[in-house]
Amino acid sequence: MARMTMIEAIRDAHAVAMGKDPDVVVMGEDVGYFGGVFRCTADLQKTFGVERCFDTPISELGIIGTAVGMAAYGLKPCVEIQFADYMYPAYDQIVSEAARLRYRSAGEFTCPMVVRMPTGGGIFGAQTHSQSPEALFTHVAGLKTVVPSNPQDTKGLLLASIADPDPVIFLEPKRLYNGPFDGHFDRPSKSWNKHDLGEVAPGYYEVPLGKANVVREGSAATLITYGTMVHVALAAVEESDVDVEVIDLRTLLPLDLETLVASVTKTGRCIVLHEATLTSGYGAEITSLIQAECFYSLEAPVLRVAGWDTPYPHAQEWDYFPGPARVKRAITTVMEA
Repeated sequence: MARMTMIEAIRDAHAVAMGKDPDVVVMGEDVGYFGGVFRCTADLQKTFGVERCFDTPISELGIIGTAVGMAAYGLKPCVEIQFADYMYPAYDQIVSEAARLRYRSAGEFTCPMVVRMPTGGGIFGAQTHSQSPEALFTHVAGLKTVVPSNPQDTKGLLLASIADPDPVIFLEPKRLYNGPFDGHFDRPSKSWNKHDLGEVAPGYYEVPLGKANVVREGSAATLITYGTMVHVALAAVEESDVDVEVIDLRTLLPLDLETLVASVTKTGRCIVLHEATLTSGYGAEITSLIQAECFYSLEAPVLRVAGWDTPYPHAQEWDYFPGPARVKRAITTVMEA
């Protein structure tokens, strides 16, 4: 087991996949010689050559359109979009081409491609470098959507995504890229802590898509979250006297509803936490499913804790993030209901 940041885990997953399968190629803006804006693809071009890891023009639509064609041809493109905020020009290609290729061709073609995108805030990136657009992908039939929260899962989920025969949207919380933090955005940690699973196994392994992880067992309430908010949830629960079970979804679609239902049936109370804006956020889907599947077990309404319904407020970044204080208030509310 090696200690790695999430960036290093992503780089290792690429190298392992490319070494195992000659059809895997890495492409995107500055991913080759420079190694990517966050250095996630550093040295891959040196190791595997310019035909396996190469730079593209600054055209997200062109990048995704080319990758769809490569995937239909039989290659396995792993695409990097520099920031999730930049994917909008390519959204039509993702939705109308990549997601529908298998269905439109009656199974004659598949689209084994991964679209990696840094997501979320926490690096003072302002409005055009900090969005959390996961709900735009979970609404699209034909796509799988993954959001890791730690290096070990990141490598295994990325390897599973590259091996998948259909398109996978792989959203990487940039707040977690360079190491752990203690769950308080105003108190970033510069050293490893017990919440960050920084030990990463060597070689090839997969973390199955569609399987959630119970990161903390509890009996009084269930807290469902993913990505950066896993660390916020754990920090909040540590400061609370309530025995809360914390579940890291890891994969938004396919969703491990079985694990969620089992937990909420046990605890009778549920909080859903995410960084994206509240209205029409992915938490609304989770809330609806829990209400439908666990109605007779619920002792209180399902609560959501999320970002503000506003364009990303750079000047109030730390207030925009749902922090432990807001989560603890939600825990108190759901227990008093």
